[in-house]
Amino acid sequence: MQNCQNLLETDTRSEPYRVASSTTQHLQGKRVAMVVYSYYKFDPRPRRAAEALVGAGMNVELICLRKNRKEQKQEMLNGVHIRRIPLAHRRDSRLGYVFRYLAFLLMSSASIAARSLIRRYDLVYVHNMPDFLVLCGVIPKIFGAKVILDMHDPMPELIMTIFGIPQEAKGVRFLKLIEKWSIRCADCVITVNRACAELFASRSCPSPKMHVIMNSPDEVIFQSDLQYTPANVPRTTKPFVIMYHGSLVERNGLGLAVEAVAKLRASIPGAELRIYGSHNPFLSRVMNFVRDCGLESSVRYMGPKSLEEIVQAIKECDVGIVPNLRSIFTELNTPTRIFEYLSIGKPVIAPRATGICDYFDDHSLIFFELGDAEDLALKIEYVFQHPNEVAEIVRRGQKVHQAHTWREERIRFTGLVSDLLHNCPTLFSANHQAAARRFRHD
Repeated sequence: MQNCQNLLETDTRSEPYRVASSTTQHLQGKRVAMVVYSYYKFDPRPRRAAEALVGAGMNVELICLRKNRKEQKQEMLNGVHIRRIPLAHRRDSRLGYVFRYLAFLLMSSASIAARSLIRRYDLVYVHNMPDFLVLCGVIPKIFGAKVILDMHDPMPELIMTIFGIPQEAKGVRFLKLIEKWSIRCADCVITVNRACAELFASRSCPSPKMHVIMNSPDEVIFQSDLQYTPANVPRTTKPFVIMYHGSLVERNGLGLAVEAVAKLRASIPGAELRIYGSHNPFLSRVMNFVRDCGLESSVRYMGPKSLEEIVQAIKECDVGIVPNLRSIFTELNTPTRIFEYLSIGKPVIAPRATGICDYFDDHSLIFFELGDAEDLALKIEYVFQHPNEVAEIVRRGQKVHQAHTWREERIRFTGLVSDLLHNCPTLFSANHQAAARRFRHD
């Protein structure tokens, strides 16, 4: 494991600024087509990537979903030219997923192909899911463009988790073939953490082709507060606020969080769970459970919020939770929310899973056993009852966060793009190649 980590955590922190200015020079005026099957404004990773490329002097045209008719078909946001495809994301049947994925692929491919005939792109940057969106880069690649595939999630594991499909199913094997083929079509593959990089390298990707750019929160929005100060207001007048934010889907454990809060009514009478995210049928089921259990005063749905509004919500909470259920997907995941809470100086309770334990230990994060509501409740009690010990854990966790800030990841990211487009060695690529050689040897 340690040698695998060497591949995925290259030490670039001592030198990054030596390549920053030359990287910006190399990328000035280059054209990028970026494709993401999501709502751009509410998807942090594509936003960070697109704005980092704009900041490096590139012209970024992004194609994404259109949530409703109120959203503009085209919009300029922070220098990114957004073009929206008239499709909405829905969570329903397998056939529904396939139909919308294919429709989006056809429309986005046609748009990029047509525009590349007028003025060629230098880079096509594709975010999965689905993996086969990499096909959007076929025509531009013929005219000389490079293609980056950003693997947010391993699609086979995610589909297995969503639909309860066994690993040996034909559909899962087919998805693994699509993953391997899609990675082969890309010139460079980026993913979110060590666990995913090891998985892709083991079944689909030569290790030198794989790079980790972590989902670190943007410091412009999540401005670091390096001091955790437990609330000193008497709990008789102020609720103890537990915060959940993110996708409201079953695997992320919102139901588990509600169960944990129900167990806290005696030990923390003022405990209040605040939920942030877009309303959907799963949330309706959870809130029905809340009403059935008489927890209306302890569980509040706050609605969807922008990243800027989430920052304020974190400042008002006492602890953030990542209450994932146990699955093959959540074992791999390193939720960005952990870094978001730590950046604002708040304690966070997260599951003991590989994708998290690769970065944190028991001294830098408060862990609960994945999928265990009883243990989650006990850890919330611990935060409530031991503010001084928790402050020390937050301090150590923030050191981990500081080693993986977006400021550092952005420099590595733009260095990678510059190296890809110009085929010239940089400190970033040299370090990765050395680490890859160690990985292959071991």
